[in-house]
Amino acid sequence: MTLIKEIILQLFFALTPFVLFNIYYRDKIRNYSPSFILFTSSVTLLLAMTFSSSAAKGVIFDIRYVIIFFGLVYGGMKIGLILLAEFVLYRLYLGGDGKWVALLILLCCFTLAAVFSHAYRNTQQKSTINLLAGIVFSATPLVMTYSFLQPYFMQDVPYHLIVIPIQNCVGVWLLMTLFGKAVEDKEIFIRHAQNEKLATISHVASSMVHEVRNPLTAVKGFLTLIKEAPQDLPKVEQYITICLDEVKRTEAILSDYLSISKPLSQRQEQVDLSQQLHIVHDVMYPFAIMNNVELEIKEPGVPVMIQANPDEIKQVLVNFIKNAVEACCDVEEGKVTLSLTQEAHSVILEIRDNGIGMSESDINRLGTVYFSTKSSGTGLGLTYSYNAIQVMGGKIGVSSKPRMGTIFTISFPAQT
Repeated sequence: MTLIKEIILQLFFALTPFVLFNIYYRDKIRNYSPSFILFTSSVTLLLAMTFSSSAAKGVIFDIRYVIIFFGLVYGGMKIGLILLAEFVLYRLYLGGDGKWVALLILLCCFTLAAVFSHAYRNTQQKSTINLLAGIVFSATPLVMTYSFLQPYFMQDVPYHLIVIPIQNCVGVWLLMTLFGKAVEDKEIFIRHAQNEKLATISHVASSMVHEVRNPLTAVKGFLTLIKEAPQDLPKVEQYITICLDEVKRTEAILSDYLSISKPLSQRQEQVDLSQQLHIVHDVMYPFAIMNNVELEIKEPGVPVMIQANPDEIKQVLVNFIKNAVEACCDVEEGKVTLSLTQEAHSVILEIRDNGIGMSESDINRLGTVYFSTKSSGTGLGLTYSYNAIQVMGGKIGVSSKPRMGTIFTISFPAQT
């Protein structure tokens, strides 16, 4: 029974990088980094060696080769060598009769792990490489232990023939398969999120052209008038002032658009949600007009502060407003209303539309990857928005019925 517990503990350690990856990168639009691989591998290696299994005092076995193989595959040779140094130092510290044999085994297994990692990255048959690695990481310790520590080996033959192969073969299969699948899913998520953002920017940009064309047309007209009557100085001065105002308006429109389209940073600061709402309203207004939808904003007229990333909150607002406008496209007198209120300890943003609405089952699936009520949608926009709001400490409530519109109620902790 004790051996079973030790095996389960070692396999749990083998899953540590996979578990931490899903926790840390769950809400992030990026994949793992070398520093993440180094940190998780180092911690896992220390835990596995500290709580290792053993059939005799001073001779210990764990999933060290699995972790080093993992570090070589996803972190490269530099991280592999750091893990090798970590193991050597810690194994010498732990001591025991088997320490020199352990170092010899590691030298062989590290060399083979480097070969397997290169093959793993350059082949589609990753399952075959995992199987071969598991067999080699099991057979090498058995042969070396039998050759140099035969008395220890013979004391408990079933332990060496069952426990060690299970730890290494199952450990390699679990960690490499699950982590590889998680990395692939994250890549798909990132790719779809980028496509979703580009599609949103494209839609907004097409409507933005009309908004920008108006001031440019006015500037062109006044410059023509100046050219026709340059001697009329009072009017020329008046026309130049109007032209400068129109250019400033165009510059403001483009700045707002660019602030939404640029990559997000990780900073968090106090943000005036009322101001951000006005900025996004001005950006999305042409898009709403093109779709024959009225876009109305209601806010208290004073700063409403929350803790957030200003670029991220703009993207979230764009996603919700765009979805609300599209829900009203086929409705007569479509209307989207943005209402912002502040209570004692929270800020409430209500996004109401009179569009096609949703069923109860649709509401329950909102925010999940690849679910969308639109035939051409991926659902990544709302998935991203839901995750971003949760990271900011906010909550989302939804009320909707088919053909009766939808109300999204987003609450944030208030900042004083």
